[in-house]
Amino acid sequence: MKQTKNGKAVSFNKWGYIFLIPFVLTYLFFQLVPLVLTIYYSFITYYEDGLTTVRSGWNTFANYAYFFKDTRLVTYGLNTIIMWIIGFIPQILVSLLLGAWFSDARLRLKAASFYKVVIYLPNLIMASAFSLLFFSLLKDTGPIHGLLANMGIIKPTEDLFKNVWFARCIVGFMNFLMWFGNTTILLMAGMLGIDQSLYEAAEVDGATPTQVFWRITLPLLRPILVYVLLTSLIGGLQMFDVPQVLTQGKGGPNETTFTVIMWLNRFSSGDKDFGKGGALSVVLFIITGILSMIVYKVSAGKQEE
Repeated sequence: MKQTKNGKAVSFNKWGYIFLIPFVLTYLFFQLVPLVLTIYYSFITYYEDGLTTVRSGWNTFANYAYFFKDTRLVTYGLNTIIMWIIGFIPQILVSLLLGAWFSDARLRLKAASFYKVVIYLPNLIMASAFSLLFFSLLKDTGPIHGLLANMGIIKPTEDLFKNVWFARCIVGFMNFLMWFGNTTILLMAGMLGIDQSLYEAAEVDGATPTQVFWRITLPLLRPILVYVLLTSLIGGLQMFDVPQVLTQGKGGPNETTFTVIMWLNRFSSGDKDFGKGGALSVVLFIITGILSMIVYKVSAGKQEE
């Protein structure tokens, strides 16, 4: 609100609404409409049989009942959570360490800006390209496979991707490499926002760096840690491109790296059963919401204590 010379008030609120129009239109056409259609498809029979499209009326909860009878939902869900944990635990630990280093002015690290850019770079690489690179390096004709075979660590004919835990760990490791830089930047921003007088008072009281980290830095970082945990959990449940490319869409060995989103992709591009695909999307949406609410409530409860 601005007042002119003649005493009239001029409002600039309309410009705010005008600038919001592109976002609102984008949200409506690319998020809200697909969401409503997905929920609608989940309650009808809608699939393609060859060149014929079969689309009938409401089948109530038949599509949902299919997933609760099929044990693959639990199996693929556990696969997803295991690979997410493998990638997230080292990600948060390394990010906390790097964030503490880069935000500590007393260390006077040289070329700190350069290192910040370097650790963030993997986040800019497409996951599919990243997966293809690792697949080329680790396959039975790849250079790393040949190096390990020459060192006697593995057999020359051994296929590393047929080892269950190797395949899971490499997926988790790749997710760690791609996202630890982003997590580091977020945590470092939170650390830089902490009042420096708290650190000075702790130093005067004779607190060690370890005590400062656990008693001051970590508690004040809790809101950002909750945000990182929630976004990482949501991203983990949507894990698709890395295991899809790395295992050539098979989720091998024996579907131990097959994720829920890979199963969803099979309904949309393979079986072309859009009704069941919509139901699985809604189920995954509900599960994500429940897990996010649990994490938020537990973290908020600890913060209040």
